[in-house]
Amino acid sequence: MNGDAGALLEVHGLRKRFGGVVATDGVDLQVRAGEVHALIGPNGAGKTTLVAQLAGQLAPDGGRIVFDGADITAWRAHERARRGLARSFQITRLFKCFSVLEHLALALQAASGSSVGAWRPMRREAALWQAARAQLSALGLHDHADAAVEALSHGQRRALEVGMAVAAAPRLVLLDEPMAGMGPDESVRMEALIRDLARRTTVLLIEHDVDAVFRLADRVSVLVSGRIIASAAPDEVRRDPQVIAAYLGRE
Repeated sequence: MNGDAGALLEVHGLRKRFGGVVATDGVDLQVRAGEVHALIGPNGAGKTTLVAQLAGQLAPDGGRIVFDGADITAWRAHERARRGLARSFQITRLFKCFSVLEHLALALQAASGSSVGAWRPMRREAALWQAARAQLSALGLHDHADAAVEALSHGQRRALEVGMAVAAAPRLVLLDEPMAGMGPDESVRMEALIRDLARRTTVLLIEHDVDAVFRLADRVSVLVSGRIIASAAPDEVRRDPQVIAAYLGRE
């Protein structure tokens, strides 16, 4: 795969095997700075395994990951985060003991390099709380600042998690199925949030809602059985006979 001069993320021959199961089988992928790049594919295609390797939660068996000009293949997750690579998770990961505002303040504190042990002194930092409230407004959660996360709807929890992922103003954010389990109204709000996010950072979007993907993405890559079978503009991918046969024809 030839390098793209505009690529922020380059993946070369990434491989991961679990026993006899090949999860990623020589994946080549490029994500250009400033784009929304969607990754789609059937269940079991290896999408979440790929994202975990990109974010540093899972070590690949082979291949290379280059981000912002640096080979980060062996970097730990927190080292990648400091470089500007963030992710949300397929399953919401929030803390029952913290309010909505406290979640964002904690994410902003972590982004600043402070330790969680500095939590109580941090409560006196007016600038940090002001920034957290501004984030809440951007997420459409300004009326829920003091609410416990258990009081939020599923869609609101997903929005909060996306907000926590982008608290550090990352260069690239990996969104792992942000619309999973949402109803139509919540999905519309999440699409609007992703569009707003895309004005400020590069997005790699993993999503099963193909209609939303084609509305949001500048480019789409299709992962089937651990391999990228197409990577192009949405209209081109939609017409690709191999993609239709392997994935879109089942929808």
